Amino acid sequence: MASLPSGLVREDVELVLIETNEFTLFMKGKPYHQRFEGLSQYKKRLQNEMMEFKVEGESIQSVKVFDLDQQMLAASSAFRPIFFENGNYQIIVTSKTDSELEFYHEHHLLRNAVSNVPVSSKQVLMGNLQFQNEVGLSSFEIRTQGKTLLTVIFEIFPSKLDYKEDYRKLLDEVNEEIYNLAFHFLRKTYLGARTRVEGEASAAEFYRLIQHHFRSFLQAIKRIEQQPHHQLITTHQKVRGDQLKKLDSFGRNQLRKKVSLFQEVQNGIRFGNKQLMPTEGLQVKKQHSFDTMENRLIKWLLIRIEDKLKDLLNKVETPIGRYKSEPDQFVVQTIKEMQKHLQQRIKNPFWKTISKLDRSVMSLVIQMAPGYRDAFQIYVLLSRGLELNGQIYKMSVKDVAQLYEYWTYLKLGALLDKKYVLLSQDVVKVNREGLFVNLDSSNSAKRVYSHPHTGEKIILQYQKEERHLPTITQKPDTMLSIEKKGKDYTYNYIFDAKYRIDFAVEDSYYEKRYNSPGPMEDDINTMHRYRDALVVQHNGPFERTAFGAYVLFPWFEEELYEQHAFYKSIESVNIGGLPFLPNAMRLVEQFVEHLIEKSPEEIQEEGILPRGTLDSWKSSLDEKVVVGLVSNEEVFKDCIQQKTYKISMKDLKKGWQEAKHIALYLSSNVSSNNGVKYYGEIVGISFSSMENSEQVVAFTVDIWKSLRNIIKPVGYGISSYMLTTLNTLKEASELPELYMKSNDELALWRTMRRLTKNPKLNLNHTEVDQASEIVQIKSGEVLVTLSKKEIQVKRIGSMKLTSIDREEFLNNPNRLFKEVIDVLNN
Repeated sequence: MASLPSGLVREDVELVLIETNEFTLFMKGKPYHQRFEGLSQYKKRLQNEMMEFKVEGESIQSVKVFDLDQQMLAASSAFRPIFFENGNYQIIVTSKTDSELEFYHEHHLLRNAVSNVPVSSKQVLMGNLQFQNEVGLSSFEIRTQGKTLLTVIFEIFPSKLDYKEDYRKLLDEVNEEIYNLAFHFLRKTYLGARTRVEGEASAAEFYRLIQHHFRSFLQAIKRIEQQPHHQLITTHQKVRGDQLKKLDSFGRNQLRKKVSLFQEVQNGIRFGNKQLMPTEGLQVKKQHSFDTMENRLIKWLLIRIEDKLKDLLNKVETPIGRYKSEPDQFVVQTIKEMQKHLQQRIKNPFWKTISKLDRSVMSLVIQMAPGYRDAFQIYVLLSRGLELNGQIYKMSVKDVAQLYEYWTYLKLGALLDKKYVLLSQDVVKVNREGLFVNLDSSNSAKRVYSHPHTGEKIILQYQKEERHLPTITQKPDTMLSIEKKGKDYTYNYIFDAKYRIDFAVEDSYYEKRYNSPGPMEDDINTMHRYRDALVVQHNGPFERTAFGAYVLFPWFEEELYEQHAFYKSIESVNIGGLPFLPNAMRLVEQFVEHLIEKSPEEIQEEGILPRGTLDSWKSSLDEKVVVGLVSNEEVFKDCIQQKTYKISMKDLKKGWQEAKHIALYLSSNVSSNNGVKYYGEIVGISFSSMENSEQVVAFTVDIWKSLRNIIKPVGYGISSYMLTTLNTLKEASELPELYMKSNDELALWRTMRRLTKNPKLNLNHTEVDQASEIVQIKSGEVLVTLSKKEIQVKRIGSMKLTSIDREEFLNNPNRLFKEVIDVLNN
């Protein structure tokens, strides 16, 4: 076969050619996968990946497999991968004799896909073996009259994952979180497995185990029947007195108790001057009995296994789930045959004489006797579960797409476990009613965490069902909800696992537009629809509740992907894709931390009009408040009764006209519990002149309202009046907090308020309206000092000092957040 210039075979070729005395077998298909080809461009070490390929049978003449290097069929013991998930492979078997050939595969769809095709006078088996998202080993047999002539075992490789590094680790991590979640019943592929002591075995695992051990178990039972354990037992039989031969102590005691049984006879036993003989008595009789505790245990094992087979058959014949299919009659017949053999043994006359087990048994006979030991050991194995990474048993696993979906949720939870405090969790509910374990889609799983420093809640939910939407119910794979201090709603983010990737094959549309591998465009469009669909009605109109939606897809080159358009789109529109694999978690981990650590203001700037955006926009134009000094009781009474506040025109400074509210700062002359307590909305402004010709401005309010808490002076005061904002007024607890801050001071204050309780402000003047800057912010053990060019962070009593440029801080407020956390942790 001539090599193609590209070095890749684009058309179907003969992948396998096997010659035997009875037939010739061909397998045809593409020895590569289009996406696997793209993967190879970025992961050259896959060139050294070897697939498993075994052929066993009688009268094998030759075995040839397509060699990618030679571009032709070759006889060798090691081959690079040529079979892939989502591949389609034609199989043709041509008979050389008159015997009728049969094709067998344990999966009914593949078994039925290959059938007899009339071609001239010779028998030909022909069909297609198609593998969806299924990975691992697959085997088929060529039979004649029930006898296996040939067994072929070949390996199906994943096209989107590294088989040895990513796929195996993904399987292990899913099963580690929830035992046997990765397992399935009979699929087109399987992996090697071994038994494990812990865990509740599923029906699928039991079938694999009984399938492997049933013949050995029957042989052990037959051996027991041939050489059963027995014991010599003593019984007592009532006989006539003249038939009594040998008495034991029990028989003699019976005679002593019943003296009336003795009669005087001529040739009896002499007692004094009389000759006596009993009319009846209990004679000792010794006999062999098979009704031992060991045999009772074996009978119980037979009945127990037969019950398990009955339960297994019921699950096979009545499948549950959304997509129900007709049961595989071959599997049904196999289970019924096993039941039949066990029932025949149980009905054996030997076992009918064995009583019911009424206690636990463990003896040397069970541990060491031939037959007994084997039967008991097999039963113990049948009661165990399986774990992958073995060679003895076959175990089918779920398709890779479903495994990837499970893994993404479980791994996101594991990432949160590392940094945040777990408050509660609804354990992931599993459905064990069927043949294999599934996550229960009717229940959403939820984990609730708390930020160790801010106390803000973080909620991770799996398949949270969103009802009461204007359109249809939505059920995203994973929802991350983050609470932020000062907000009465959560920031919601959707993470949707998609086992799909475009490898940007050379000269393809994707490669020309995006240059490198990434998520499918369809999946990104789905994220747009997903985010827009999740809405809530809030004071009339509907508002979006999802701030962002992201595709999690299987890729490993994180550094390369950082230049991708769908990674950069996250920053611009909060929609995009993130690579996520067991060996590629950096970007997802950083991104989740970024969402949790950022302040509400930073997140709001990144969002695209989701819920709360209008409120945030209004707060950016926050209504200003004049906080005026009330120096004595008389002025205070006048303010309250007249609903006015008066201030000299000469004291007013630039910006007072923008005020929409008035707040009253009561000095210590008014009340011992002084501070800012009342405020009101300005409804009118009037000007008047005093006797000394001094101009006075009178602010009229509609009504005076009380603040939730008095804003205490804590050593500070107001000489005349100051300006602040309405939000600051409502949130403040101490007078320095009302200080009208610059942009970076405001960001600094918000950061400290998120991280610590009751941070204390030190201003450069005791009169707040005379202050021009914040000097320090102190909270607990953290001290933040501000100078003109930098911000310094340190732990009180420590010599270590961290400095941040003020301009840099304004561009990245999250930097200070992380520095303060480091100080608190160290």
